[in-house]
Amino acid sequence: MHRAYHHWWSPQLDREMELLVFGHAGARVIVFPTRAGRFYDYENWGLVATLAQHLAAGWLQLFCVDSIDRESLYNFSRPPQERIARHAQYERYILEEVLPLTAHLNPNPTLVAHGCSLGAFHAANIALRHPAIFSKIVALSGRYDLTVRAGRYPALFDGYYDEAIYFHTPTHFVPHLCDEYALNALRHQEIILVVGEHDPCLLSAHQLSQALWDKNIWHALHIWRGEAHALPDWLPMVGMYL
Repeated sequence: MHRAYHHWWSPQLDREMELLVFGHAGARVIVFPTRAGRFYDYENWGLVATLAQHLAAGWLQLFCVDSIDRESLYNFSRPPQERIARHAQYERYILEEVLPLTAHLNPNPTLVAHGCSLGAFHAANIALRHPAIFSKIVALSGRYDLTVRAGRYPALFDGYYDEAIYFHTPTHFVPHLCDEYALNALRHQEIILVVGEHDPCLLSAHQLSQALWDKNIWHALHIWRGEAHALPDWLPMVGMYL
């Protein structure tokens, strides 16, 4: 299996950023790590190995990106305005730096956003915001509204709310989408949401699913037994849905 390491100084983030590439061809998959996770976690946790056959056959190519969650969404030492602004910079890094690299290495037109836990939020958020770019979403155990507590997962913005947070909260902006170009692009996406029946994120997944149905956006919401919010659950999920 092809494996490559890339790093560069990001002009969007003004810091060094790293990523790993697995596979040589196929649909390009942007893999977001879990909360404050690293670009090498997907490999270290055995998720890459789960997809070895798909990678070797040239069906998928993984681009495992790093996170800056400790500088953005989970940087509680900074005010909410700065946290969401830093998150927006991270999105621009993905769109303006990572995606051009993926296209240079692989011209396949299919682009997938994928992640587990907070990585699922990142995947769904960026792909729903930019549906003309992304072809598919595979979001496992995701929470799609960071403004409210979900069980053990706290609200992240201390009650603060502004336009930037609204536009980075899928359960908030999707219900109000009215641009037909964006809606048509979303209706052509393949959207797969997976969550456990006892996951604290279950309500959030249902809310996003309902918002999508209300806009006539077809998708799949799969409910797994138990909490299903850990690596032993994500291993079979990845093999089944990605």
